[in-house]
Amino acid sequence: MRIGPRVVSEDLSGRHAMKLILASTSPRRREFLRRLGLRFRIVAPDVDERPRRGESPRAFARRAATDKARAVAARWKGPGVVIAADTIVVLGRRILGKPKNGADARRMLQALSGRSHVVISGVCVLSAGKERALVVSTRVQFKVLTKQEIDFYLASGEPMDKAGAYAIQGIGAFMVRRIRGSYTNVVGLPVAELLDVLEGDFGLAVPR
Repeated sequence: MRIGPRVVSEDLSGRHAMKLILASTSPRRREFLRRLGLRFRIVAPDVDERPRRGESPRAFARRAATDKARAVAARWKGPGVVIAADTIVVLGRRILGKPKNGADARRMLQALSGRSHVVISGVCVLSAGKERALVVSTRVQFKVLTKQEIDFYLASGEPMDKAGAYAIQGIGAFMVRRIRGSYTNVVGLPVAELLDVLEGDFGLAVPR
C-alpha cells in the first residue's frame, strides 16, 4: 500500500496562485496545462483502471477519472484542485486499451482500418467540498489502411503506449480521414470543456 502521494514532478510554468494537482503522468495532458501557463504538480494515481462487468464505456471513463481524482485528493495534504482524466478508444462497444505487444497493436489497427470509432474522455475536477465530472466524446474516421502502412506505423514505435494503438497528434495523423468533435479529446484531454469547469465552477482564470 502506498503511503502518501507519489509526486512525479512539478511544472513551474505560469504565475497563477491556485494550486493545481494533475492526477496523471500523461505527457500530453501535462503539455496542455503547461501551454495554458498553469502552475501544477503531478501526482500519480493508484487505482484499478479496468471496466466493471456490464459497465458502459461512457460510465467507465467517468468512473475511472473520478476514482483517480478521489484517490489523489485523499492522499494530498493541503489545499488544491485535483484534475483527473481517463481516455478510452471504443470500437462498437469494445474498449481498445494500450497494446500489449506489436501483434496486439496490429490487430487494433486492422480493426480500426476504414471504420469509425469513438474516443471518450472522462474528466473529474475536485477540491474540498466540490466535485465536477463530465464525459466528452469525439468520433474519428480512419482511412482504409494497407499492410504497408500498418507495417510502417508499427515500425515507428508510436502505437505501443497509446490507447487504440495510435496518436492523432503524431505520425498516426496520416490514418485519420476526419473527426467530429474535440481534437484535444482525441489527444487525451478535452481542454475547452475542462476550462469551462475550471473557470465556471472553481473560479480559475486562465492567464491571457
